Amino acid sequence: MVITPQRNIVSRTWGTSVGKKTVIATTGAVFLLYVIAHMLGNLKVFFGIESFDAYAQHLREIGEAIFGYEGVLWILRVVLLASLVLHMWAAFSLWYKAKKARPIGYQHRQRWEGSYAARTMRWGGVIIFLFLVWHILDLTTGTVNPLGGDESAYMKLVASFDRWYVSLFYVLAVVALGFHIRHGLWSAIQTFGANSALKQNALKTFAFVVAAVITIGFAIVPLSVMFGLVR
Repeated sequence: MVITPQRNIVSRTWGTSVGKKTVIATTGAVFLLYVIAHMLGNLKVFFGIESFDAYAQHLREIGEAIFGYEGVLWILRVVLLASLVLHMWAAFSLWYKAKKARPIGYQHRQRWEGSYAARTMRWGGVIIFLFLVWHILDLTTGTVNPLGGDESAYMKLVASFDRWYVSLFYVLAVVALGFHIRHGLWSAIQTFGANSALKQNALKTFAFVVAAVITIGFAIVPLSVMFGLVR
């Protein structure tokens, strides 16, 4: 009799395709909640410099009595970074496993494989990652911002998006994010077992609407700066 050693919950989860999809779906949910909150915060730019700068300052002061100045922000950054690493690693692991099992590939792709979003998930992820790096250097640290890091959040945002190529890159990134969310949210719904034949069209519509609202909500800010609606 051969006794197979039991694996802990981490190895059991990570060692299966279902487990990795669960990791992707869970970390994706973390990012989705953050993205929605971030989008709503960005829209405060339409209420003027005082409102937007007050919002930016408030983020740094949340929980200051317990965690110190910017303490909650740093906790959030660590959680997001850990989620990003897990999300990318699980996605790469699934892709590599599928490629290794099917090195030649199908001559006729399934319909879902032929969709634009499914075929561009990896490239969309790369675009989003590069954008995050630029976004941090631009509006968080001020390293590549025309005004540097000491100016107000509102003025740095306007100065950044006054550069047409930055606004164009931003819009491209949020469009990629929209495709990523639409396909990712739909996949997450399936992973968590909330899918059924009767609800399929409604759930696809829901994923599309969420992705479209987020895309428009983010893209409207740089476009408003470019066309002089925000100054």
